[in-house]
Amino acid sequence: MAIFPPPPPKSWRPRTVTTHGGVQRSQFQETGEAIFMTSGFVYDSAEEAEAAFAGDGLRFVYSRYANPTVAMFEERLRLIEGAEACRATASGMAAVFASIACFIKAGDRVVASRALFGSCLHILQQILPRYGVETVLVDGCDLDAWRKALAPGVKAVFIESPSNPGLELVDIAAVAKLTHAAGGLLVVDNVFATPLLQKPLELGADIVVYSATKHIDGQGRSLGGVVLGSQKYVTEHLAPFLRHTGPALSPFNAWLLLKGLETLELRLARQCENADIVARFLEKHPKVPRTLYPGLPSHPQYALGQKQMSGSGTIVVFEAGKTKADAFHLMNALKLIAISNNLGDTKSLATHPATTTHSKLPPEERAKLGISDALVRISLGIEDPADLTEDLAQALAAV
Repeated sequence: MAIFPPPPPKSWRPRTVTTHGGVQRSQFQETGEAIFMTSGFVYDSAEEAEAAFAGDGLRFVYSRYANPTVAMFEERLRLIEGAEACRATASGMAAVFASIACFIKAGDRVVASRALFGSCLHILQQILPRYGVETVLVDGCDLDAWRKALAPGVKAVFIESPSNPGLELVDIAAVAKLTHAAGGLLVVDNVFATPLLQKPLELGADIVVYSATKHIDGQGRSLGGVVLGSQKYVTEHLAPFLRHTGPALSPFNAWLLLKGLETLELRLARQCENADIVARFLEKHPKVPRTLYPGLPSHPQYALGQKQMSGSGTIVVFEAGKTKADAFHLMNALKLIAISNNLGDTKSLATHPATTTHSKLPPEERAKLGISDALVRISLGIEDPADLTEDLAQALAAV
């Protein structure tokens, strides 16, 4: 059996690839993908083991390096993304860290957009500088700020678009050109857009990362992360880093993520529809002073979103009144929408970024990112939209 599945027919369209891409059946010819819950593999001879560890690439040797179930998940997502190569990790943050750490060294510069998830900011501001890496944060919406920051040269650029939680959009194509002119590689965290709503590689990015925990699983079951890029990047940098540092994805979790990919398009269509309905409801509500959603013409970068995204996503951000107490009153009054810091789930979830995902940031930093004490982030699920708006309406009455 080949170590990686053969590519599907080129005639297969994306919807078919999400269900059949990467499938490799064992000798039992099972319908569903097999879960290979094994740490290691055996050899018919000592010579075969020697050849395997010499790196002939013809077989699996250890599940920390590669595993048949994980390989099927990687191949399916690679096909959906349109990348040359893909590697999975145990979590989204493992993917983010590995995507950058695998190819930088002391003395290198990393430039990133300021609007990032809290743990991403910790990596950039706390961890990388300990190892002699210079990190610079800029306003991701300001191309002049990018030009100035990249002028001295750069090794890696990291962005989220849309960002967490403020839904800021970065002009990926423009930043990719500036990054390449400065000698660096552009890494895009595409988790809010998913591989179906935005194609960073087609816009000029070099590397794409996901928390597969979010929309790819989409049902609150599994942690997982993914890094996609060129074969050269994966072979020379990412694969050795993952092999020797060990953030391996469990085969069982890989199987759950494979199942998640099968329904991703169906779930995403409903979630985006619900997000649009909820955003328009909130924008008109008298107790909501600000609503952010890339699909609303009132979004500051609406035109850019229409240009580089095929859908506006599943996340809506709004201010519930004016204070933290107002936001808490609303969240505590919700009956259908659950309070959780996760997102991308089939169930609608609400969180208060200032006291959860971005609570470690100083107040002045949160203010720069537009994270007010009244800000609430909602990840829309697949429920009936009328039930969602009714739940929000009764909760807003408590504000």
